[in-house]
Amino acid sequence: MPPDPRPPKIPESVLVVIYTPALDVLLIERADAPGFWQSVTGSKDSLEEPWQETCVREVEEETGIVVGSPEVPLSALQDWALANVYEIYPRWRHRYAPGVTHNTERVFGLCVPSGTPVRLAPREHTAYQWLPWREAADRCFSPSNAEAVLHLQRWAAATEEG
Repeated sequence: MPPDPRPPKIPESVLVVIYTPALDVLLIERADAPGFWQSVTGSKDSLEEPWQETCVREVEEETGIVVGSPEVPLSALQDWALANVYEIYPRWRHRYAPGVTHNTERVFGLCVPSGTPVRLAPREHTAYQWLPWREAADRCFSPSNAEAVLHLQRWAAATEEG
């Protein structure tokens, strides 16, 4: 395999649980791992990039949903103040600098209107589905993603109260 011309990925990423007011969750299937369903994820472009900026960029790149638009205002993006540290799957470690084995993932929620259109980045994802939150948690391949979805009901209720 030829060397990857891209710089190594930064081991700091976001996980964005996109959901509707009815608590249906958007899951997307990885192009490089058929059957692996997940929420939007992505690494920072630089160490200085703010978490919120990473979320906005990754959500648009992976789903076509524009955070900050009239349909999905920036206030719909909530930092859940959760961070997961996990071991990077060996199949994806080549994307990181030599010796990097763990990633820190910051968790966010994004409430979008029901019927929000999704446009996938075909190099990254091949399919999407909206599922009730419990079913979505069961479908996630990543334990940290499943756990985040299981917290959705609590976070959504807190957002409505706040």
